[in-house]
Amino acid sequence: MVPQTAQHGRALVRRSPSRKPSLAGTLTIAWFMVQALVAAPPALSQATQEQEALTYTGLIEELDAGNVARIEVDSSRGIAQVFLKGGNDQPQQVPLFADEQYNQPVFEAALNNNVSVVSQPSSDNNVMAWLVNALLMFLLIAGVLMIFRRSANASGQAMNFGKSRARFQMEAKTGVMFDDVAGIEEAKEELSEVVTFLKKPEKFTAIGAKIPKGVLLIGPPGTGKTLLAKAIAGEAGVPFFSISGSEFVEMFVGVGASRVRDLFKKAKENAPCIIFIDEIDAVGRQRGAGIGGGNDEREQTLNQLLTEMDGFEGNTGIIIIAATNRPDVLDSALLRPGRFDRQVMVDLPGYRGRLGILQVHARNKKLTPEVSLEAIARRTPGFAGADLANMLNEAAILTARRRKEAVTPLEIDDAIDRVTIGMTLAPLMDSQKKRLIAYHEIGHALLMTLLPHTDDLDKVTIIPRSGGIGGFAKPIPSEEDIVLETRARLIDRITVYLGGRAAEEEIFGHDEVTQGAQSDIQAVAEYARNMVTRYGMSDLGPMAFERAPGGEVFLGRDLMNQAPEYSEEMATQIDRQVREIAVRCYSEARRLIRENRELVDKLVDLLVDQELIEGTEFRKIVSEYTTLPEKDSLPVSV
Repeated sequence: MVPQTAQHGRALVRRSPSRKPSLAGTLTIAWFMVQALVAAPPALSQATQEQEALTYTGLIEELDAGNVARIEVDSSRGIAQVFLKGGNDQPQQVPLFADEQYNQPVFEAALNNNVSVVSQPSSDNNVMAWLVNALLMFLLIAGVLMIFRRSANASGQAMNFGKSRARFQMEAKTGVMFDDVAGIEEAKEELSEVVTFLKKPEKFTAIGAKIPKGVLLIGPPGTGKTLLAKAIAGEAGVPFFSISGSEFVEMFVGVGASRVRDLFKKAKENAPCIIFIDEIDAVGRQRGAGIGGGNDEREQTLNQLLTEMDGFEGNTGIIIIAATNRPDVLDSALLRPGRFDRQVMVDLPGYRGRLGILQVHARNKKLTPEVSLEAIARRTPGFAGADLANMLNEAAILTARRRKEAVTPLEIDDAIDRVTIGMTLAPLMDSQKKRLIAYHEIGHALLMTLLPHTDDLDKVTIIPRSGGIGGFAKPIPSEEDIVLETRARLIDRITVYLGGRAAEEEIFGHDEVTQGAQSDIQAVAEYARNMVTRYGMSDLGPMAFERAPGGEVFLGRDLMNQAPEYSEEMATQIDRQVREIAVRCYSEARRLIRENRELVDKLVDLLVDQELIEGTEFRKIVSEYTTLPEKDSLPVSV
C-alpha cells in the first residue's frame, strides 16, 4: 500500500504543468554538469583497484625499503603517483597534504634512497579545462544568437502584421481548366468573356466596352464556385491572388483595412491580374446602425474594400472574383454595378450537368461495363458537384474494401445510400422490433406506390443506418421535385409521411404507436404550414402571411420589423387550416392501410425475411392485388 504522502506527491507531479526551461537555466545546468565531469576522479583500472591502497605512512616505508622506482607529483590535484619496482606499470595514488611542510618527510625519504621525484601536472585535467571553456563559450554565443533571432522575429512580425496574406502566383498554375469544370455551362459561358478580355482586351475596347471590375459567384455549397475561379485563372494565365474573406479580419481595428490596401497595391503592380476572394460574406456582411454595438474592424475592412474597388483611383486591369453562398447577407454597396458588375449563379446541376460532372470524376475510376453514368445522373437530382465526386469516391473505397477489381452497380447503389442516408449498421436481431419497423416502412412504401402524385419507390429496407435510422423507404426523386411543387403533390407527400404512423395505429392500436414517426410529423407540420402561410394553397386564399425562413436579423434593419404580419384572429385560422390538412391526410393514409391489410401483411413478411425490397419487385407484388395509378409529374392544361 502506498503511503498517503507518496500518493499526494505523485498527484503533484502529474498535475504540475510542463514548463519550458529558460536560456539561463539551460546554461546553469550545463555548467554544473561540466563541473561534475571535471571534479570526478578518473576511474582506476581493474589491476589498480585490486592492489592494496598505499597510505602516506606506507609510502615512506616503501621508500626506506627501496621498493619505489619513481614518484610523479600532480600538484594541481594534490596527488602523488607512486611507481613500485617490479610492478606492472600501474601507479598507486597517494593523497598529499595541502601544506608543503607536511610533505617534507616523503621528499627527504626519496632523496635519501635516490628515488626521482618528478612534478607532472595532469594532462587530462588540462584537456578537460579546455573543453569546459570551449563549451561555455559555445553556449554563451548560442544564447546570444537565440536572443537576437527572437527579437528579429518579433519585430518582423510586428512590421508585417498589416501585410496582405494573399497567396500569389505570377503565372496561375492552378492545374484546372474549363474542361475540368462541368455541369455549370451557363456560368462558364459568362466567365469565358472575362478570360477573353484578359487575353485580348482590344477586341472589346475597340467598340468601347469596358472590362468588368468584379464578378460575384453565387450558389449553394459544393456547386464548384472555387473550382470555377481556379479555372478562370488557369485559362487566363495572368497573375493570380487568392485569399479568404476571413483572413482580412483580425482582433485589432485597422489591420484588415491595411491588408486590403496592401493587396490592391500588389495587384496594381502586377496588372492585369485576378484577385479571388473566397467566402466574401465573412468581410462583406451588411453594416449595422450601431444598435447594441458592432464589429468596427469588419466594417472598416469593408469600407476600405469598397473604396479600393471603386474609389478615386481606377484599378485598370484588375478583376475581382468573389464567391459566396449567402448573397442575402452582403452589403448593398458591395453589390452595385461598378464594384461587382456581374452576379453569376452557380446553381445545382440538371441532368446533363450531372452527367458531365460524373464523366469528369470517372476518368480515373475503374468502372465495369454494367455501370451507367446516365442512370446514376437520373438517380441523383439535387446532388451538387461535390456530392457527385464524393459519391464516386465512396464507391471506389467500397470496391477496394470488398477486394474487387472495378466498381460495380452494387457499390454505386451503396455509395448513394451512404451519402444521402448514412452508413449501414448491423441488422436488427430482435424479431419483434424488426417487425414493428417493417410495418412502419411498408406504410410509407405502400402509400408511395398507391398515390398518383408521388415519386416511384426506389427501395424499402429495415437495415439500420447511422444517425438512429432503423429503416427507410426511399423514392426516386424527379427533376420537377426540385423546381415545381403542385398542391396535389404536396398533399400526397404529406400523406406518405404519415403512412408509417398510420400503419402502426391500424396494426397495433392507438396506445402502441411509437416515437419513430417524430421526423415524419415534423416534416408534415412544415409542409402544411408552408402551404397555408407561404404558398397560398388553403381556404384562406392566395395570401402570404410569413416570409421564407433562412434570413438573418441585422441590427438596425430587421430587428425592429419582427412584429407578426397578421392578427391574432388570422393566426387562429392559420392554425386551424394547418391542422385540417394534417388530419385529412392522416385519415386518408389510415384508409389505404386498412383497405390493403392483407397486402401489408404479405409485404411485411417478405421485408422481415429479405430486409430489403427493390422498387421494381415491390410494385410487381402490389400490382397483383390492385391496379397501380398512373404517375403524373407535371400538371396538364384544363
